[in-house]
Amino acid sequence: MFDAPLFRDRVHAGRLLADKLRVENELTRPLVLALPRGGVPVAFEIAHDLHGDLDIFLVRKIGVPGQEELALGAIASGGVRVINEALARHLRISTTTLDQLTSRVQREIERRERLYRQDRAPLPIANRAVILVDDGLATGATMLAAVRAVKQQNPKRIVVAVPVASAAACREFRRHVDEIVCLHTPEPFYAVGAWFEDFSQTTDDEVRELLDRAAREKVNG
Repeated sequence: MFDAPLFRDRVHAGRLLADKLRVENELTRPLVLALPRGGVPVAFEIAHDLHGDLDIFLVRKIGVPGQEELALGAIASGGVRVINEALARHLRISTTTLDQLTSRVQREIERRERLYRQDRAPLPIANRAVILVDDGLATGATMLAAVRAVKQQNPKRIVVAVPVASAAACREFRRHVDEIVCLHTPEPFYAVGAWFEDFSQTTDDEVRELLDRAAREKVNG
């Protein structure tokens, strides 16, 4: 059991992840997809170190009406929807209600895409080695929705990379992706933020700035 933070902040975590990915993988100019907002500072360091391309991949939870913290499913960039069908049946949530909830969340994803990308189009995923990055995995539900959505766009390879995860979530992803890289799987897990000295919220401005920096480095590199 770890009783102290493992990382100074997300930048430190990203650099450590980049070191491990560089040593253990032969990934030539991978496409590094960050889950905003917390995954972006981590992914920026990986893309910079591995000379990859940085982009974002949005996933948002669909909450149960009246119990929004309870995840009924999720929607990812490109309109891909993942629903917990058993929970929907148990709560007797109709198809009409599901479609209404989906539309609301989809509009929010599109708003955030415009906010973060500004005029940049999403980078193509087909036939690329893709690294999906977040600042940690607790249940892994959000990342799983991202994986399923990315798979529909025919990548050559999918790697999930996170600084810290619950052991159960890390094991689960071995069934869904080509590789899962979790630097640490502390037990008991507590929460992602417990393992960072600085886990302050990543802002929308920081997301835009890092995407701009990555785009400039690509042009000048």
